[in-house]
Amino acid sequence: MAHNNIKGGTRLITSRHIAALVLVYLLLVFPNRISAFTPSFISYFPLEALLLGLLLLIPGWLGRIVQMVCASLLAIGVLLKLADIATFQAFDRPINPVLDVRFLADGMNLLQGTLGTTGANLVAILLAVLVVGIVFLSYRLLKVGKTLLHTAPAYSAFGLLLGLCLWIGLALVGWHHAATPGYNLMAMHVRNMMASIADLKVFNNVVNIDPYATVPDEALFDKLKGKDVLVVFIESYGRTVLDNPDYAQTLRTVLSQSTAKLAASGWSARSAYLTSPTFGGLSWLAHGTVMSGLWINSQIRYDRLVSGTRPSLNRLFHRAGWRTVGVQPAHTMAWPQGDYFGYDRVYSANDLGYQGQTFNWITMPDQYTLSAFNALERKPGPRAPVMAEIALISSHAPWTPLPKLVGWEQIGDGRIFNQVAREGDDPDVVWKSAARIREQYRKAIEYVLSTVVAYALHENDKNLVILVLGDHQPAALVSGESASHDVLVHLLSQDASVMDAVQAWQWTDGMLPAPNAPVWPMDTVRDRLLVAFSSKLPPH
Repeated sequence: MAHNNIKGGTRLITSRHIAALVLVYLLLVFPNRISAFTPSFISYFPLEALLLGLLLLIPGWLGRIVQMVCASLLAIGVLLKLADIATFQAFDRPINPVLDVRFLADGMNLLQGTLGTTGANLVAILLAVLVVGIVFLSYRLLKVGKTLLHTAPAYSAFGLLLGLCLWIGLALVGWHHAATPGYNLMAMHVRNMMASIADLKVFNNVVNIDPYATVPDEALFDKLKGKDVLVVFIESYGRTVLDNPDYAQTLRTVLSQSTAKLAASGWSARSAYLTSPTFGGLSWLAHGTVMSGLWINSQIRYDRLVSGTRPSLNRLFHRAGWRTVGVQPAHTMAWPQGDYFGYDRVYSANDLGYQGQTFNWITMPDQYTLSAFNALERKPGPRAPVMAEIALISSHAPWTPLPKLVGWEQIGDGRIFNQVAREGDDPDVVWKSAARIREQYRKAIEYVLSTVVAYALHENDKNLVILVLGDHQPAALVSGESASHDVLVHLLSQDASVMDAVQAWQWTDGMLPAPNAPVWPMDTVRDRLLVAFSSKLPPH
């Protein structure tokens, strides 16, 4: 312990006091994203530490109230930073209570699906204990600090005011380490919440407006008459597969080889990039964005969209004479939001007839999904053309075990995949190593791309048009915190007139988009398709 000689006696500064001061400092300055955890973060001189000390000098009942308020603010700041760290890793953005209010319920559903009810409840209890613990720790630390300051209040006030003058001087000369991290954090979150509230008011004014809502049915998609049109979303198929050296060499080769295989069978391909409204998860926001032609970057926007009347891409195809279906192998529960999209039929996991083993969270391999879709909707003989929105999910985490391609005639009810579903390491083994996680992700993307190309080659149908796109980048652990929100998109067809219709898009020939290929916001896809493949649209 250290001794501090004060008039009238000796006051003790114990290791407990020093530890409390150090912990308060660290709670104020630690960053809200993992990439910022560098040695430099402990060199900051936070204004909040000085102001906190001065506030704790207030005596009496008012001082006790101020202490409780300060402890609450400190705890809120810590909880916000921990939440930011999690959301930056998952979605490449800070937490936003306005937009993310449903995370608790959605997270609980996910935990129950992966850990069971008991495991999910245990995690929920641990999180609640963590929150209470942080609040209690904040209160105790400030109580210890207040006790130390009040051993010699005059000297404490003088020292804190001197520090405040020093901070002001350093800030005036531009030393950026004279910082206000607590204020900046709170101000950022308040700004984000206020902007979200204002944005939702704007969104409410446009969600039901569509310039194509009254276009005559016969004017819609006449250049695609008689063709089956598939909009195929690949889970976590982000631009990182081309930009990140962990994946680029292998997957560039896969895409180049895919171009050659398709061309040899009479298929043409065009490729580019789309900017997704989400990152690392929340795939339904990307689906909603593509289908509605509106930017759906939050759960609140999505909820508002599906209660609105703006015609989805599916409904526009339906009006033009297509049978519209949704193929959603990840859906194992009721999906009332699907009513908005206007499908004639939705195939959830239980509707696709899969009798094989699951691949951890993945209900069935993508090859089975495409095979089942064909058997259910692309039967030989007279029928209406089909417009299908299909989700391929084998590239969803945890990326182990991974399926393998089999002969299409061997698929049957899916039991052929049972052996490979039992192979490979368990997730708890793979997820001990970041390098191993990235390796499994790369293999998953290879599998899905190979499956899509194999499907096109197997069908060999001039009346089949396939739009393939990623829904979002994988989480930051896989793509990196600095990754963009861009995903790949490919258009495949054997009909030259289809490719002629999109010549103005200036997409790259083949499956491998050039680095300077166009990058469209994902909400432009619906209207671009409508304009490219409809020759009789009236001006609007």
